Amino acid sequence: MRITCAFFLLLAVYSNSYAGKPPLSLAKTYQGVEDISQYWVSEKLDGVRAYWNGRQLVSRQGNIYAAPAWFIQSFPKQALDGELWLARGEFQRLVSIVRKKQAVDDEWKRVRYFVFDLPHLKQTFNLRLKALQDLLEQSDSVYLQIVKQYRLNDKTALMQSLNQVVDAGGEGLMLHHAEALYHSGRNTDVLKVKTFYDAEATVIAHIAGKGKFSGLLGALLVEMPNGLRFKVGSGFNLQQRQNPAKIGAIITYKYFGKTQRGIPRFASFLRIRKSDIEGK
Repeated sequence: MRITCAFFLLLAVYSNSYAGKPPLSLAKTYQGVEDISQYWVSEKLDGVRAYWNGRQLVSRQGNIYAAPAWFIQSFPKQALDGELWLARGEFQRLVSIVRKKQAVDDEWKRVRYFVFDLPHLKQTFNLRLKALQDLLEQSDSVYLQIVKQYRLNDKTALMQSLNQVVDAGGEGLMLHHAEALYHSGRNTDVLKVKTFYDAEATVIAHIAGKGKFSGLLGALLVEMPNGLRFKVGSGFNLQQRQNPAKIGAIITYKYFGKTQRGIPRFASFLRIRKSDIEGK
């Protein structure tokens, strides 16, 4: 009997922290499209993806964010797709807030849920965006906001907008095809536009620093999915050099093209993979 009770208690705790992976639409990297005017453009927020299922905010991996009741009390019953966000360049601070199993009210008061789609509305993005605007106008929540969407005429205007966002500390842009339906998985109806490429690699070893980094991390030796290994020695702040990503962790790094051997050029650390940071 005690074993049975313990099992159901454990099951209840697990059920309260996991809701199942939501069927999210995932972006592919922009490689150039002929007609930019067919897309809505928005800033790519450096936040944490969150799916609102009508009751809870859920991560890409299905974990429930412990948002305070007051934070979500005016959210609609309809499912929403968006990102929890603090500000440009505040990703690490945001993660430290939303990953906690017990929410800290003063910290969550700085967080906003920026919404960019209505997943279950079987209409084009044009119509979903209009419905989303109408829906959010009915909410008086200061924590629920819509991502600004705008249209551009051509690639030149897109690159100008990208440079403005990046110069202001932003990460890049997102493109949503105006006539596309919402469907799960990675697809070309949603594109991310950046001034650099990014990818993931597994940490194989820590390389000790020298000179001003003596006693700290100098670089990470990482391995790509295809088995190629290389060093990532830049992009770290002091805290990350004091407490580097663990062996076996997956990091995201940015780079600017590849060598003939396929090694990323000018690789720079961006972050530990979000799913690893969030304990998923």
